[in-house]
Amino acid sequence: MPFSPSIFDAFRLDGQAALITGSGAGIGRATALAFAEAGAAVAVTDVDEAAAHSVVAEITGAGGVAKAYPLDVADEAALVRTIHAAADTFGRLDVLVNNVGATKRVPTVELETADWRRVLDVSLTSAMIGSREAAKHMLRQGSGSIINVASIMGLSGGGLYPNASYHASKGALVNLTRALAAEWASGGIRVNAVAPTFLHTKLTEKLREDKAMVAAIEARTPMGRFAEPEEVSAGILYLASRAAAMVTGHTLAIDGGWLAI
Repeated sequence: MPFSPSIFDAFRLDGQAALITGSGAGIGRATALAFAEAGAAVAVTDVDEAAAHSVVAEITGAGGVAKAYPLDVADEAALVRTIHAAADTFGRLDVLVNNVGATKRVPTVELETADWRRVLDVSLTSAMIGSREAAKHMLRQGSGSIINVASIMGLSGGGLYPNASYHASKGALVNLTRALAAEWASGGIRVNAVAPTFLHTKLTEKLREDKAMVAAIEARTPMGRFAEPEEVSAGILYLASRAAAMVTGHTLAIDGGWLAI
């Protein structure tokens, strides 16, 4: 049977507008570039304003459409303002990627309450607020897609080192994904998540200085390596696109087999 090229059209985002938190580097940057190549107008947000502008320059230099917004997702007023400003700029908001996360790798008996709250504010509460505000536009449109960046640690207890606040935030994000998917499906909004393994990103820079830990992670991973941001962005693009039109409430593990054993 001949292969129809129309299947590739299902992965396009032409005419759509997307906002990605933390898109100045890592998974967020890779996703912004992928979305722009797929035809979306992209709101690039990051606490590092220069990094956000750099990604916008990459996109516009390649003929895409993007706008930079400085954003600390732990600042609720700024997050709400940015979501609505992006929707106003592009005339709509079709995709939200809640990408920003934080971590505090310490034994739980040494974990300060302030650090616990900061991790939850950045990794979980910002995703709820962002989703809530984006949904106001998506429900009016009758369509939309929200993708949360969770983690394999939201689906397992980890075990290689203590990181309770991160595990708790990502586990809650997985179930928030299910709850919002069930609540908003009738309004045309799909809500999904990705659960990446360890990646070559800024978030793991310090961890990767520990060569013994890197070796342990690679040995524990059936595919034997860390992931690249582009490998995660491909999954996010799928979930954002019409190719995943019947997918909601799902967490897609992009983990090299970590959760299979």
